[in-house]
Parts: sequence; C-alpha cells; structure tokens
Amino acid sequence: MESYEEISAQLHTLADFVRWGASAFNRARLHFGHGTYNAVDEALNLVLHGVQLDHEIPPWLLETRLAEMEKRAVYELLRRRLEERKPYAYITKHARFAGLDFYVDERVLVPRSPIAELIEKGFEPWIDTERVARVLDLCTGSGCIAIACAHVFPEAQVDATDISSEALEVARINVAQLDVKDRVALRKLDVFDGLPSARYDIIVSNPPYVDAEDMRNLPDEHQQEPALGLAAGADGLNIVRRILAGAPDYLAADGILVVEVGNSRWALEQEFPQAPFTWLEFERGQAEVFLLTTEQATAMQKTDKRARRVR
Repeated sequence: MESYEEISAQLHTLADFVRWGASAFNRARLHFGHGTYNAVDEALNLVLHGVQLDHEIPPWLLETRLAEMEKRAVYELLRRRLEERKPYAYITKHARFAGLDFYVDERVLVPRSPIAELIEKGFEPWIDTERVARVLDLCTGSGCIAIACAHVFPEAQVDATDISSEALEVARINVAQLDVKDRVALRKLDVFDGLPSARYDIIVSNPPYVDAEDMRNLPDEHQQEPALGLAAGADGLNIVRRILAGAPDYLAADGILVVEVGNSRWALEQEFPQAPFTWLEFERGQAEVFLLTTEQATAMQKTDKRARRVR
C-alpha cells in the first residue's frame, strides 16, 4: 500500500479518495457483505465517516477538497480496512439498521439483516400494526432488531434474548443511546430456555445459521465476527429447530414468526418438506427469511411431536 505522503500528493477530493480506496480494495480482493456489497460503497462509507458526513449529501460535495487533517483521517480508515480485513463497521464502530444508528464492535455480528425492511414496514401486510403489544427478538446480538421494533411499535413491550453476555453488553449500549430503556428488556437466555410465560404478537430472529462446511470457508472479514453468532451445527439448523419447536408456546393467537436462515434454507426444506413456509421477498437484495403464522407454527409443532413419538 502506498504511503500517506504518496497518496496525499495525488488525491485531493472526497471522490478521489473513494475511487482510490475502491481500486485498492479490489486489488486486495477484499470481501464485502456487511452492509455493502461492492468496493465503491465500502470506500464511500469509510471516506464519509472520516470527514463526519452521512450519505444524505449533495453529489457536488464529493468534488470538494479535503483539509490535511481530513486526508489523514480518511487514509487511516482505508489503510485499516486493507490491512486488517475487518468489516468497516468494526473500524468505525458504527452501523445503520432500519434507519437507526447503532454502536457495534467485535462482540456482535455487524447488523445487516434484510429483516430491517420488514420492521420499517411494520411487518405489514402480515400483521395489523395497531394491535402489536409484545415483540420477542431471539438471538438479539447488538439489539438492532429489538430496538428497531421498539421505534416502529412505540406502544409495544419488546423482549430480547441472547446467550452471549458480551453481546448483551453491546445491546445495552444501544438501548441506552437510542432511548428505549423503558420498553426493551434484555435477557441472558438460550433461545426460549428460562423465558417467562408470555404471548407475543411477533417473534423475530436472525439466529446463528451457518453450517459446518460454510464455517470452514468463511472469508477473512466473517472470521472476525463472533463464531457464537454464526455457527449452528452440521446443517446450520441447530437453533432454528429449537425456535420452530418452542415458538407456538409463546405466540399470540394471530401472531407471526419471522426467521432468517440464509444458506440453510435448503436443509430446512429437506427436513420439513411439507411445512407451509412463506419465503419473503425484499426490495434491497436477496435473503432467505421465512414467515409462519401462529396456526401454521402450531400445526408444525404437533406434526413434529407425532413424528418423534412414532420414531
């Protein structure tokens, strides 16, 4: 990588640094997927963070020249991304999810679930937003899903569980910073184990779902995320099975269960070939997220219990 002195003499505007950073990222074959999907967007995020600007800037501003101090700040961010191969959110300690700004570090996965789109729409048309009184977020990590739900459903109580004490420390920072202490309850629990009896209108989860083979082949950037938030056994379904088994006991009569399963969709459909999963579509990219109504989840639970008795 070129020295700062070499770069500073040649690059002057925000656009210059974005172009140079993107080219350097591509040459280094960095991996993207933690909120951005290409080198240009990744470089843009880091450059704007370095000069304390957000994405809502007029295009002409990208052609403005940086002061010496700004050049050094931007160069350092781009250098770290190249040399450390960390997701940009770990470098900036910041991620945006469902229109909100979250603190993140290596104790949690970088927020990037497409479930953000569902939250922004109030989970419509799948549920009447006016009657949502309780929401449960399983495997909450940074707390992004739970906190975003609390903002969209201001009258609802949101419970958020995670097995990781370190992840919950990050979630507490976000609960405090985003001013939802009175409505988001964080609990150190393993999925449903130890959860007090309650009925939720929405149970939502972005759980660990990476299978053993994919874990062995993760890019450098993903290997810097906590394995506890990724790995889910040989087929990636260790946690998803438990969610399916336990959700009917906590869903309200007209509730919904929403779970992201990523590449483990194939294994899930092989195990439950008759299951009435609704696979959701998204405007911002593709993802594998299913939805079940309370009635559907309950029928699956009963079928699974009968099958287990026969075996």
